[in-house]
Amino acid sequence: MAVMTSLPSPEMLPATRRPARRWREKFREAGRGVKRGIRGHSSFFVHFFCAALVAAAATTLQCNVLEWAILIGCIGGVLTAELFNSALETLFHGLDAATKERLKGVLDIAAGAVLMASVTAAVIGGIVLGNRLWVILAP
Repeated sequence: MAVMTSLPSPEMLPATRRPARRWREKFREAGRGVKRGIRGHSSFFVHFFCAALVAAAATTLQCNVLEWAILIGCIGGVLTAELFNSALETLFHGLDAATKERLKGVLDIAAGAVLMASVTAAVIGGIVLGNRLWVILAP
């Protein structure tokens, strides 16, 4: 009697295909993911508050289309980094104690990524909004 020592090749497995999902369903799942990522994370409040301040300043300083695009890109980058951080936190909290011990630096690295995105966005926002203020106040 022969004993299999490796996994069967893909050709030997029955072909099972997941039914194709509609775009509407994909967007619904993505929206649900954003909602889950934001819920319960206080750092999103801080990021949304800062984003509102940036939007108010950009409106007051009458930023042009390119400046708005840059600012919105920065806001989106920070919120995206925060969502990735939230996803890693959720994954991490579902691990057993031994695995958590081996991977304890993961959350620090993810938080560092959010910090880098936030600092970069703040510098870029300072340049864009500072330039607008200079243009308005310069004689």
